Amino acid sequence: MKIFFQTLGCKVNQYESEAMLKLFTAAGYELAAEISAADVVVVNTCTVTAVSSQKSRQMIRRAAGVNKNRVLVVVGCYAQSEPEQIAKIDGVDVIIGTKDRTRIVELVETVLKNRGEKIFQVGRVDDIHTFEELPHSPHRTRAFLKIEDGCNNFCAYCIIPYVRGRVRSRSLESIRAESLELKSAGYKEIVLTGIHIGAYGRDLREKISLVDAVNVVLDAANPLRLRLGSIESVEMSDALIEMLKNDSRLCNHVHLPLQSGSDEILRAMRRPYTTKNFSELTARLVDEVPNISIGTDLIVGFPGETDELFAETLEFVRKQPFSKIHVFPYSARAGTLAASMPNQIPSQIKKARANLAVELSRAKAEKFSERLIGETVEIIAETSTDGIVNGLTKNYVRIYVPDSGIELGAMIKVKVDKIFRDGVIGTAMT
Repeated sequence: MKIFFQTLGCKVNQYESEAMLKLFTAAGYELAAEISAADVVVVNTCTVTAVSSQKSRQMIRRAAGVNKNRVLVVVGCYAQSEPEQIAKIDGVDVIIGTKDRTRIVELVETVLKNRGEKIFQVGRVDDIHTFEELPHSPHRTRAFLKIEDGCNNFCAYCIIPYVRGRVRSRSLESIRAESLELKSAGYKEIVLTGIHIGAYGRDLREKISLVDAVNVVLDAANPLRLRLGSIESVEMSDALIEMLKNDSRLCNHVHLPLQSGSDEILRAMRRPYTTKNFSELTARLVDEVPNISIGTDLIVGFPGETDELFAETLEFVRKQPFSKIHVFPYSARAGTLAASMPNQIPSQIKKARANLAVELSRAKAEKFSERLIGETVEIIAETSTDGIVNGLTKNYVRIYVPDSGIELGAMIKVKVDKIFRDGVIGTAMT
C-alpha cells in the first residue's frame, strides 16, 4: 500500500505530517512518488486565514478527483474548524481534526476493509488536555522538534485557539528522548516548534519554562545549531536572552510577531504589549546579541485601522531592526472577536497596504543581507536545484552557492559575493 501526503500551513503542520507518515511506514506503507500512484492520500489542512481555508478546500477537491479508488483522509486545523463542509465534498473518506492523529492508520484500515464507510473523527478541542505524542521522523537537513501545542492568548483576530485548543506542553523526558534520536541520526540543526512555544510549561505542575526545554535539547542532542520558532516578545525572558548571548549553539535569530505598529490597533487586537515595550526589547537584543536577526509578522487592514494608524505602523516598522517581515492582510475568521467588529476595511485597501508593507520588507531584508557581502559564513547545505545549493546562516540569511559536488546536510563555508534572489550568493571555500 502506498501513501501520499499534501501539507498546507506552518512548521507544526509539517512536523505532524512527517509524524503521521512515520506511523504509516511503521505499518508497512510506502511513500508514493505522486498522488496518482497512492492508495491513501492525506491532506493536512490549514485555516489560519480565509485564503488558507480556500486553499485547503481546493487541495481536498483536487485530491478527490485524481484517483477515485483511493482512500482520502483530511486532517488538521481546517478539518477541525469546518468538518461539516468537508463532509459535503464527494470522495472524502476520513476526517480527523487536531486530535486522534495517532489513530490515523487504524481509521484508514477500517475504511479499507469496509469500502464505502465514512469516518468522522473530530472531537471538541476543549476536551484536549495533554500533549499528543507522535513518533517523528524528519525528512530534511534541519529537524523540527515539536515541544508544545495549543494557545491561550485568544487574540481578537486569531482562530488557532479554537481549532488547536489550550496550551499542552510536552514532557522534558519526551523532549530528551527525541533529542537523543536526532543526535543519533546526525542532525546538525534542530528547530524548536509549536503553536505557542513561549508558553511552554505553563500547563505542567513542575515550574518549568522554555529555557528548560532548550537546555534539555542542548544537553541531549548537542546540535551545532538550535533555532527557536516564533516566540512572543513578552516571553523573551532575561534567562533566554542570556542563552542567546552566551551559548554559540543557539542561533542568533528570533522571530517576534509584532502584528501592528499602532498602540491603538494592538489594544483592539488584544495583544499584551505596547510599541514601547517591543522597541525596548529589539534594541536590547541588537545591543546584546552579536549580529542577531529579528523577523516579525505584520497584519494590515485590521478593523478600525485608518490611513493615519497604518502610516503610524509603517513608520514604527521602518525604525525597527527587522531582517524579514511576513505580511498578512487581515482575514476575518468566523467565531473570533474581530470578525464582528465595526469599521471592517475593504479588500482593495488591505491589498494596497499589504503591497506597501511587502515593499518595506524587501528593502529591510536586502539591507540586512548586504552586511554579509565580502564576509565568509557557514551554512548547512539544504537543497540543490538547477545546479545551485542553498542553506541558511545562523542568523537566517539564505545563502546560494554553485553546486560543485556539495553533500546535502554538510556544513560548508561560503564567501559572500552579492545579493541574489531572496538572499545572497557566494563561492564555496575549500
